[in-house]
Formats: sequence, structure tokens, C-alpha cells
Amino acid sequence: MNHNEDVEKDLHGPEREFAITTWAVQNRTTVIVLTVLIFLMGIYSYRVMPKESFPEVVTPEIFVSTPYNSSSVVDIEKLITKPLEKEINTISGVDEIKSTTVPNFSAIDVKFNYNISPDQALRKVKDAVDKARGDKNFPTDLPSEPNVIELNFSELMPVMNINLSGDYPMEQLHSYAQHLKDRIESLPEINKVNIRGVPEREVRISLDLYKLEALQLNFNDIAQAIQTENLTMSGGELLIDGQRRAVRVIGEFTDMAQIRDIVVKNIDQKEVRLGDIATVDYAYKEPDSFAREYGKPVVMLDIIKRAGQNLLTASDGIQQILKEDRGRVLPADLRISVTGDQSDNTRTSVDELMNHIILGVLLVIGTLMLFLGLRNAMFVGLAIPMSMFISFTLLNAFGVTLNIMVLFALILALGRLVDDGIVIVENIYRHMTNGEPPLRATKLAVGEVTMPIIAATTATVMVFVPLLFWPGMMGSFMKFLPITFMIALGSSLFVALVVNPALASKFMKVEEDKTPMKRVWKLAGILAAVGTLIVVIGMSTKSDTVFGIGLLAIVFGFLGVVNAKWFVPATDWFQNSWLPRLEARYEKFLRYALDRHHPRTFLFGTFGMLVLVIALLVVFPPKTLFFPENEPQFINVFIEAPIGTDILKTDSITRIVERQVMEVIDVPGYKVPAGTKMPDGSITADSTNYLVNSVISQVGEGTSDPGAGGMQIGATPYKGRIAVSFVKFADRHGQFTSDVLKDLQEHVKAPPGVVVTVAKNAAGPPVGKPINIEIKGKEIEGLLAEAERVQRYIESRNVPGIEALRIDIDRAKPEMPIIIDREKARRLNVSTYAIADAIRTALFGKEVSNYRVEGDDDDHEINIRLNDEYRYDAQQLLDMKVTFRDMLNGRIRQVPISAVAHAERTSTFSAIKRKDLDRVVTVSSNIISGYNGNEVVQQIKDQLGSGFSVGKDYTLKFTGEQEDQAKDMGFLMMAFLVAIFVVFLIIVAQFNSISYPVVVMSTVLFSTIGVFLGLVVFRMDFIVLMTMLGIISLIGVVVNNAIVLMDFARLLFLRSSRKLGLPEDRIIPIAESREALVTAGKTRLRPVLLTAFTAVLGLLPLAIGLNFNFLTLFTELNPHIHMGGDNVIFWGPLSWAVIYGLLFATFLTLIMVPVMLLIIQKIKHRRQWKHNALPVDVNGFEAAGQAPPQGGPEIM
Repeated sequence: MNHNEDVEKDLHGPEREFAITTWAVQNRTTVIVLTVLIFLMGIYSYRVMPKESFPEVVTPEIFVSTPYNSSSVVDIEKLITKPLEKEINTISGVDEIKSTTVPNFSAIDVKFNYNISPDQALRKVKDAVDKARGDKNFPTDLPSEPNVIELNFSELMPVMNINLSGDYPMEQLHSYAQHLKDRIESLPEINKVNIRGVPEREVRISLDLYKLEALQLNFNDIAQAIQTENLTMSGGELLIDGQRRAVRVIGEFTDMAQIRDIVVKNIDQKEVRLGDIATVDYAYKEPDSFAREYGKPVVMLDIIKRAGQNLLTASDGIQQILKEDRGRVLPADLRISVTGDQSDNTRTSVDELMNHIILGVLLVIGTLMLFLGLRNAMFVGLAIPMSMFISFTLLNAFGVTLNIMVLFALILALGRLVDDGIVIVENIYRHMTNGEPPLRATKLAVGEVTMPIIAATTATVMVFVPLLFWPGMMGSFMKFLPITFMIALGSSLFVALVVNPALASKFMKVEEDKTPMKRVWKLAGILAAVGTLIVVIGMSTKSDTVFGIGLLAIVFGFLGVVNAKWFVPATDWFQNSWLPRLEARYEKFLRYALDRHHPRTFLFGTFGMLVLVIALLVVFPPKTLFFPENEPQFINVFIEAPIGTDILKTDSITRIVERQVMEVIDVPGYKVPAGTKMPDGSITADSTNYLVNSVISQVGEGTSDPGAGGMQIGATPYKGRIAVSFVKFADRHGQFTSDVLKDLQEHVKAPPGVVVTVAKNAAGPPVGKPINIEIKGKEIEGLLAEAERVQRYIESRNVPGIEALRIDIDRAKPEMPIIIDREKARRLNVSTYAIADAIRTALFGKEVSNYRVEGDDDDHEINIRLNDEYRYDAQQLLDMKVTFRDMLNGRIRQVPISAVAHAERTSTFSAIKRKDLDRVVTVSSNIISGYNGNEVVQQIKDQLGSGFSVGKDYTLKFTGEQEDQAKDMGFLMMAFLVAIFVVFLIIVAQFNSISYPVVVMSTVLFSTIGVFLGLVVFRMDFIVLMTMLGIISLIGVVVNNAIVLMDFARLLFLRSSRKLGLPEDRIIPIAESREALVTAGKTRLRPVLLTAFTAVLGLLPLAIGLNFNFLTLFTELNPHIHMGGDNVIFWGPLSWAVIYGLLFATFLTLIMVPVMLLIIQKIKHRRQWKHNALPVDVNGFEAAGQAPPQGGPEIM
């Protein structure tokens, strides 16, 4: 029995087996069938999983909207908002209550703690609203019931726009849009489709004021006349000849003439018809939105996806509808453009990450082949696809979408997936080389290492457990990373303990069978011939799939020749020449590190490096960001005119800004000449902008800035938006869209009184503005005054990087209140309601019935109001007579409004906003591109702290993005400490020692040297979130390697102790400890290097941004190689943190762990020397015939 066998004997004691593995080995056929099923289920799950760029964040957030006919926001706040808030605040689990009160509308946003499900939250809020409405003081004259809905951010913004234009009347374009709307909404993935750029049709009845008054008619008389004529009513059933026939009275209007012919009054037996006193038109409503593409009017469809559905499937379904209807329902010359298609970005992100996974797998397999040989590498490498397919199957069963968080977690786990398999396969191989039969060798080999493998995997998994409890929006967004990582690691453990042993016991051989080159060439020729035939078939049938399969067969044949002729000899040289030389050099260096006082030097040197790195971070601080700054895929220019601005005026303002935007993006530097072949294969007919995909302008509905918070509340005729969409990253010719963002922020100037905000699409979960200052208090006037003081003070300090500070409430909303003299009104017997109803109907109009056009399923409103010549004349409105029947004498009376009321011209608040039951005003701004948001905010805080204070009745607080970052950073620090503590407990339990865990924790601390040194040396941005996640990810790998090496060293200590016949509580001589540590380090060198190489190579393609499309390589003979992209911007910082840390942690594991273990041995030796009356062989001096030094044994 050789040295290693002795060690293993001491290591594992009596022979033992692991029951699950024993079952798998005895039922190999079952395991093989199970493996095939896992592959099939994994492929199926991958194909059907809904695919999104980012995880769908399901938040327990409820929105309560309540309409109320009042232009006074103070009254609506008092009557509606406050009572609802008060009742909602009594609900348990509420985290935050925000409300916005605007004229005619109250909106309340209720956020719950994340341990409350959305269904529970919805039920609780509905109950609270019902209870509040039951109060006797709550208004009973609401126009409609309060609407309580669950907020889902994926259903707030469109995932695609379809734009229709051409030489067709607007009515025809609207008809085409309605057809597409109906077809697209029939897709199960689609929630709804909104048509923009064209108003709905209505029957507009414009009444002549003077004729109405002359006939002593009021608006209600007209409404009643229409309603009594426009109806279809059931008359019951009539029994005729033994049959029951349903009787229906058909009276609904079928054309405009019938409406005009309605008799509204009889005067001296002369009928007065509606057409005599009103103009009746079937026309478009007043526009509530405009839409343009590149400045040309379009009819636009905003497509909203249903939550949890597959975005790519939805996009494909819509494209199929457009393809089917083109030339059939939609004319061939109708211009149809698809813009803002989020599936393009999703498809690119998912495909790139999948290709990163494939490239990483190939690099990992190649590394395994170098270290283990082809056959053993295949056994170990099987863990990668198996683990991923199991992960896809489980994630799909749990309803998780396939997004970049899931895919990156698999990349992060890539190197770790093979660790367990390496240990298992190596141990099986060792037993088989010792002459054990395959079945017995497999059972014993797995039984020996099962517990260490399970313990190491548990420790790695436990590192990620704290991340599952990440609170808030960011936690819901990031939780899929630890979930996927833990599922993947658990899957790899299953593969290592079940699948690998079953296959190894059947197919593993001690010696590789070297295939003769003649046979290799023959097999390669057959594959090449078959592949060529398949390629020809694929070309003739124009099938990319068949073509790709044929090409893949040719490539496999080529790789077989490369493997036999070059890779196998290279593997032999690597294993038998290069690795032994590396081991010899490592042994020499490790002996040097453990010799005499060198351990102390190495330990102090490592501490010195930690201090040096901290000093470098202070002297050369990297740019610090909390979240990665993405290259914009979309840029939105939000335009906000003064509240009260008519939509036509807003449209003219938007056109001015639109021209400025075009001046920035429509420049020669972003164009290619005519005749250029574009990425989609088309040839440009003239000079074409290669960077910008579309420029869409919208005015009115659907233009609110989602970054300003929540849903659009009320009508927004004073708002506009210009959306600039860019081509995908690979097609940008090296241009950075962040430069376009900066140019737009610098060159787009707002007209006087208009606020223009330029913002890019966010990478990650929705957050507040970078600069967001909340001021709370009681009085709205005082709050606005304080907010204006804050705004003026910050602007006077000229802090660079602020785009434009704005206050979220406008005090200058124009208003014309009608003040009623109640005494006069009482004397004339006219009610306030009658006055208000007359004014509202005259101005706003009143829906009195519905009209249906033949062939159209939609009902169109029938609205009555005054002619435009009266309704836009303030004096005419005041002189309008309120016609009513006097209840005292039964006569018709007419009272001019001016006789009982007068009008004033004032201004009021645009809204009242509240947060957690207090009124609040917010001063906010975006950050100009190129500036560090955290630094800008810190400068603002410093300026406010040095000479500014709000009034005693008010409080000022930085919220929004800053508040979210502070919470998330606090959690990450806590998660890091909890992970360290949990791992510490696991190690204590495993080693029953405090000193060993201290070594591991020191290694974890020292591994951050590599992370921060890499940031400083390569001048990379310090992305707080990603770097912290990288450090947390590092813990598992560092701990795993340190545990395995320490466990092996401890067992060697035990073996030496038994060999020397020492009691169990005695420490072996230092010379023996050194030899044991050298042996342990040398034995663990290959696994540690293999773990490091596989982990680094798995992340490297993503870290450097190498994009290689394997699908197009085999279907188009074009791999579309390019560098960079959104994924590398988002995940690159985390990848580099792991790579830098892991490279340095490898040195720590191989050098510093033995060094610190030796120091611990010496410390224990010294204690033993002091407390033991017998002489102790402390440093091997007695063995060398020397006396111990007078000062006691050496410590370091």
C-alpha cells in the first residue's frame, strides 16, 4: 500500500457506501433513461419558458383611483383622499402610502411589505375602501365606483408600437388600426392594445344656446328625449300556434337622420325637432393624442403584454398577424412600421448569454480534458448540461421566466458545477487503478467522499441564502440569481452522486484506448461525407436547421482529427510534463514560505497588501456607481408645458423640440452612404442613419414619465414625449448611444415655461430620480415656498451634473371658480347642483346614450353640449340661463347664472401629493450623462448642510434612488456578514475548532485584495451592487478550496500523530507539520487550479464582452463576432470582481492557508510547551540532535 493509500485509509476509516449512489450503480439502465428524460425535459422547458430581458417584478402594490366631479383639489383631498388613506393605514403589512389628488380625481398608491402576496394586498385594500365608503361623511355622488387594481410594472409600458401611415383618410387608417387591435388582443400573451394619434368617433350634438332658452328647454330635457327614443326593449313572449316567440321592441338609432328627427317639444301642435336647435354630427372627438414617426403623422398602436407571458412568443405572433394581413386586409401600399420592440433587446440579451454559456462550457470542457483526459472530462463535463437542464425544468415548473438574471446565475455557477464531479470521478479512477472492479470501485469511491462533497456544496449554497431575503424592489429583481445558483448547485450534486457513478461504473476505463489515426481519418471522412450531403439538402430546401446539422457533422469530423492528432499529445505533455514541473516549483516555493520565520513575513506581507490596496483606493479612487450605467437602447425626451395648456399648443411645442432632436441625431457621422448593405441584408437606396432605428413623437395620452412615479393620473394634454430608439449594440459601428444622450441633454432647449427632461431607459428595476428631495409639512402653500427655496438655493450653488431641478406641484394652474351667492340662489329657488350641472354639460358635455354603426361592434357615445361659439365664451356661459320647473308653482323658470353667481380668474395647485398621511412636495432632477450621480448628490447634501435649513414645521429628506441605494447597501453588508457567520458555523461544526474557521475567514478577507487591486490597476468603475455580489459569490469558492485543503492537512496531522504514537491531544512536531502541509498543498494543487481555471474561463467571455453566435455559425457560416454589449455592461463588473478575487484567492489557498495553519500549529506548540512538564520536540530540534531555544518554541 503506497503513501496515498495510507492517507486515504486514515482519511476515511472503514469501508462505507452512500445508499443513493449504490442504488444508482445497481440500476444503471434506469439512471441512463432518467438522464435522457432530463435532457428532453430540459430542452422542452427551455423552449417554452417565457423569455424577458429582466425578471418580471411582482410587487404587492395596489392602486386606488376615485373620480369625483370637483375642480378643487383641496376639496377632493378632504372628502376622498384623506378618508381612504386613514382606513388603508389601518391595514397590517402596509409599507408606504402615496397619494396624488388632481382636479376630478384621487389616486392612492399603496405599497405592502413583500411578505404580503398581491392577492392578499388587493383584498385588504378593497375591504378598507368599502369600509371608508360606509362612513356617513363620505360622498355618495361619485360618477363611478372607486377602482382598486393591482399594479404590475410590466403592464404599464408598451412592449411594441405599430405605426400606420399612407395616402388614406384618417378614418380608414383608424379602421385598419382597429382591425389589428382586435386581432392582436386575441393573442393570449397580450393584455390590451391602445390606439393613439386618432380620436374615437362620437355622435356630437351641439346645441344652440339661444334656441334652447327660447324654447325653455334644458340639457336634461334633450337627454331624456334621446334616451326615450334610442332603446331596444324586450316585450316578453307571445304564444302563437303552440310556439313561444320572443317579442322585442327595436328602437335604436341606425342613422343620423333618426337622431335629428327626435321631437324635443310640441308648441301649438308644432313639433320641434332636435335638428332644429342643434347640429348633429357623427365625428371625431376632440383629440386627446397625436402621434408621429420621423415628424410624419401616424396612427399608432401601443401594445401592452400580459404579465408572465412570453415576450418573444408575443412578438412572433404579432409579426405573423402583420404578415398574414398584408395584402389581404391591409393594402400593400399601407406603410407599417414596428418600433420600440422590446423583444429585439430581449432576444439579443438572451441569445448572447446563451452563447456565453456555450463558449464557457467549451472552455471548461477543454480545461477538463487537459487535466483529466477526454473520457474522464466527458464524465465530469456531463454535470454542466445536466445541471442546467434540471434547473430549466424546475424553474419552468415554478413559473420563473428565462431572463438575464437566470442565465447569468448559470454562468456564475459554470465553474462550480464540475467541482463535485471532479472529486467523484478522480476517486473512482484511483480505486479502479488499484485493481478494484468497476462496481465496487464506484460504490467505495463515492462513499469515501460523499460527506465532504455535501458539506462543501452546503457551505457554498448557504453563502447565497441571505440574498433570498433581500427586501424591496431590488430584492424581487435580484432574487432569481441566488435561486438559480442554488438550484444549479443542487443539480450538480445530484449528477455527481447519481449520474456520474452510474455512467462511470459502466464506461470508465483505467487506460484510454488510443484510436489508430487511420480509423480516425475514416470516421472523419464518413462524417464529412454525410454532413456534406445534409448541407446540400439544407441548401436545396432552404432549411437553416438542416444546413446547420450537416455543417455540425462536418465540424465533429474535423474536431475528431484535431483531437487525435494534436490535442491528445498536448494533453499527455500537459499531464506528464508541464503539471509535474509546476508541482515541483510549487513545492519548492511552499517549502520556502513555510521555512523558519517566512510564515510571519508572508502573513504580514499579505496584511500589508490589504493596507496598500485600501490606500490605493483612497489615493486613486475609482468612479463609484451603485448600479451599472447602461448604453441606452431608448432615449425619451419628456415635454411638460404649463398645466392647462391645450393639446394643440402642446403639439406645436413638441414639434419645436422634435426638430431639435432631429438636428442632433440626423448628422453625417451617424449615416452610411447609399448602396451600403445593412445588418438585415437590405441595400440602402440613399444615405441612411445606421444608429437610430426610429423617432416616435406622442402628445397627450401615454406620455407621462414613468420615472416620475406610478401610473398616469388624469388627462395629460400638456405633456409630450419623443422616443428615440437605437439599433442593437452589434450594429452601431462602434458609436456609443450615451454620447447621443449627452448631446441631447446639452442641445435640446426648452421653450419658455416648458420643462424638457431627457432620460434613457433604465437597466434593472424601476427606481426613483437620482436627485429626489422630499419636503414634508402641513400647509401646501408653505411646502411650495420651501421647495422653491430649496430649488433656488441649489441652483445658486451651480452644482455640475444637474439636468434641471423641478418641483412636482405647480401652483400656477389657471382656474376660474364660479362663486355662488347662496342667498340669491335660495330666493330664486335655483339649486347649486342645477347651476353646476348646466355649466359642466355646456362645457365638458354629457354622455346621454350610445350609437352603434352597422358592422362596428363598438358603441359610440352620444354627447350633448353647447356650440363652440358659446362654450368657449366666458361671458356667454355666465349669462346662460338655468332652466328648471319651479316646485312651488309648477312653472318653468329661467335664471341667468350671472344673477346668482360671479366668476373669478385665479390660479390653484395642479395637485396635492401626500406620503404616509403627510403632504409632500418633491424637488427632483436627472443627472447629465457622464456625471456620477452619487457624487452630484453628495455635493448637494454638502451645500444644503453648510448654510440651509427648512422651516421648523417642515422636514427635508433625500429619497428616490438614494434612499433605495442606502437600503440595498445596508442589506448587502448584512448579507455579507450573515454569510460569513453561517460559513463560520459550518466550519466550526466540521472541524470542532475555532482556529480553522479563523484561517478560512482570513482567506475570505484577503481575497478582497484581488478584487480591489484589479479595480485600481485596470481603472475600472467600482459598481457597488455588482462588486458586493461578486465578493459574496467568491466566499463559496474560497471556502470550498480552503476547507478541502485544511481537511486533508488535518488528516495528515492525524496520520503523523498516530505514526509517532502521540496522544490525540498532543501537537506533532513542527517539522512534521511542515511536511504534512507541503503534502496537502501538493496533493490539492491540481483540483484547486482546476476549480480556478474553470470558474475564470466560464466567466471570461462575458467579462471581456466576446460575443460569438454559434447558431448563425452553423446556419449562416457567420458567427457575428463582436465585442461589448448590454450584458457585459451589466454583468462585467461582477464577473471581473469574481475573476480578480479568484485569481488572488488561488494564491491564498495554495500558499497562505498552509502558512496560517503552520502558524496555528506553532501557537498550539508554544501553549503545549508552556503547560507541559515533559520536554516537547517543538521544531524538530531533538530529531536533529539540537536543544530547543531558551525562549521557547518558534511561533512564526
